[in-house]
Amino acid sequence: MASDAALSGPSAAGMAGTRRAPAARAPGRRATTGIAERAGLMPWAPVWLSLGIGLWFGLPAQPGILENTIALTIAAAGLLLWYWRAGHQSELLRLAGFGLVFIALGFGASSIRAARVAAPVLEFRYYGPIEGRLIEIDRSARDRVRLTLDQVRLDRMSPARIPRKVRVSLPDGAPDAPPPGTRVMLTGHLGPPPGPAEPGGFDFRRAAWFESLGAIGYTRAPVMVAAPAKPGGALQMHRMRMRVSAAMQDRIGGQAGAVASALMTGDRSGISEATNQLMRDSNLFHIISISGLHMGMLAGFVYAALRLLIVAAQAITMRGLLLPAHKLAAIGGILAAAAYLWLSGGGVATERAFLMVAVMMGAILADRRALSLRTVALAALAILLLAPEALLTPGFQMSFAATVALIVIYPRWQGYAPRLPWLLRPVVMLVLSSLIAGLATTPIAAAHFSRLAHYGVLANLLVVPVTGALIMPMGPVAALLAPFGLAAPALWLMGLGTRWMLAVGEWIAGLSGAVSFVPQPASWVLPTLGAGAVIALLCARSSVSIFRNLRFLAGAALILLGFAGWATTTRPELLISQAGDAVGVMTAQGRVLSKAKGGSFTTGEWLEKDGDTASQAQAAARPGWTGPVKQRVIRVGDTQLLHLTGKGSDLVARKMCRPGVIVVTNQPVEADETTRPGGCILLDALSLRQSGAVAMHRGTFRSARDATGKRPWSY
Repeated sequence: MASDAALSGPSAAGMAGTRRAPAARAPGRRATTGIAERAGLMPWAPVWLSLGIGLWFGLPAQPGILENTIALTIAAAGLLLWYWRAGHQSELLRLAGFGLVFIALGFGASSIRAARVAAPVLEFRYYGPIEGRLIEIDRSARDRVRLTLDQVRLDRMSPARIPRKVRVSLPDGAPDAPPPGTRVMLTGHLGPPPGPAEPGGFDFRRAAWFESLGAIGYTRAPVMVAAPAKPGGALQMHRMRMRVSAAMQDRIGGQAGAVASALMTGDRSGISEATNQLMRDSNLFHIISISGLHMGMLAGFVYAALRLLIVAAQAITMRGLLLPAHKLAAIGGILAAAAYLWLSGGGVATERAFLMVAVMMGAILADRRALSLRTVALAALAILLLAPEALLTPGFQMSFAATVALIVIYPRWQGYAPRLPWLLRPVVMLVLSSLIAGLATTPIAAAHFSRLAHYGVLANLLVVPVTGALIMPMGPVAALLAPFGLAAPALWLMGLGTRWMLAVGEWIAGLSGAVSFVPQPASWVLPTLGAGAVIALLCARSSVSIFRNLRFLAGAALILLGFAGWATTTRPELLISQAGDAVGVMTAQGRVLSKAKGGSFTTGEWLEKDGDTASQAQAAARPGWTGPVKQRVIRVGDTQLLHLTGKGSDLVARKMCRPGVIVVTNQPVEADETTRPGGCILLDALSLRQSGAVAMHRGTFRSARDATGKRPWSY
């Protein structure tokens, strides 16, 4: 999957800037530098920072004063070691000190960030009036428009218990939402953000916590305007962005207009779920979200255009006056990227992309290479310090994996490129960039989404050049021409590009075998692969061959260990949803579900993580479960499993509860003698609400609460 790192494509190549001449060696200085200097400290900084962040998120309980005091002490000790200059023998200690400082920094930054975003979370199911200020409009996975509200008011609730933000899905066919900043009223259902579909799965509650999103729900009632949007204010930009988005969708039309609007303004509410799905299946989904790819293309286009204009102006009208064209163009590139960030409304992914571009353009201003491991490391440091939770997201992981891979291959490309005919070089570079970026990001995408898009390289080869040469340049051109009423031709060309993108996506997604599914690996696999890649890459840069060879082999061994662990990963033999409305048992034919309907999101997650392409109905039709719809029975090894649903299930549960039986029900069962030791294993609505989803792996039960630990979002 080509991702944000496609910055290193043709547009990014033009931003390489100039390399500063090496400084002369001071008299008497040894030719051989120390281990710390040879390792290159800056590329290692985000690695150690990530280790500290990973340690923070991996703890079984929320770190408190004691843990953070220990981290502060470690940071102080690391600083002492880092600046210890007792001789050449201290180089290893200095390098260790450097690592300790950034590990502690990552740990502390995570604690600070979690405290800053802390907000109330709804603790119960709420139905009633909801009032709030509209701050965001997007679309759910079920293709429904969603409204995010802040300054929320709920009936009969104290302000201290009301979530800072809530998100409400509208019914199908609902009229267009009012502009952001409008205060709206509606009647709807709200509840706390749901937990993982299975222990160790994606935890939406954690993502919601770092967004200060305390409740989600839906409404079947119309949305009423309580107060119009106030002129000016922070949401004025958002309203302008939505007007630009509506104008683009209207002028271009259809899904092509919705995609063009998403690329320029970040408004994806017009993109249907069918379009999203074909873009996922063709491995083009990364293109319809504002990322480093688009930010880099836009900044690269502005940089190249300004540089050419400045050079041409000097040649024609300013003879004898030499201006630093590349630096002035870099400033223009930063300003263009900042304007793009402003127009898109921000967001973590867009801010990350802007930081990457700003660091690279800043390197040109500092007479350094724009594309190097050090500049990418600096961008990663800035992002992780501002939002440590980004480390856990696939977008961050894939963007930096592909960026680093392309930077590593770029010097080798420069050595081979002169041997090729000049007409062939751009084509070969495009193919090579897509292939390398795809190889770097495919394991990450497969680990997170359990999907492999087999023709993704072909799709990106056909679409990325059009995106860089036609779609992204026409956006700023249209913006410049709009005040004069001349934006139509630029938007028409942009629409041609997005229609081509959709046509390619539909063709690729429709090819036989376009997508396959793989089982989700164990939680340790992806970090092991990442650690191996980092060690193999950074240690291979050492100037001492014995260190280079041994550490490269160590990194390669970790990569092989990660893939071996992935290949031998086994999925849980039993999965139970948090609501108790779905149960899945692994059999030789695949996971067989207790119900053909109900709990569709959860069961879909289970099948996806199994690497199973079956639908819920197909999985429920597999042999295994017997009995009526509300009293399903199956054997799990030597144990009988009953899944009971609907009214009266509690009575049946008491009757059937006996040793050697597992009873699962979506109804509460009052505690009596049947739930004491010696009775059945009872998982009812009350216990599942406390534990979250439950899995049985190799005979051992584990709940989502066990996997998450005692965290503020694991309510």
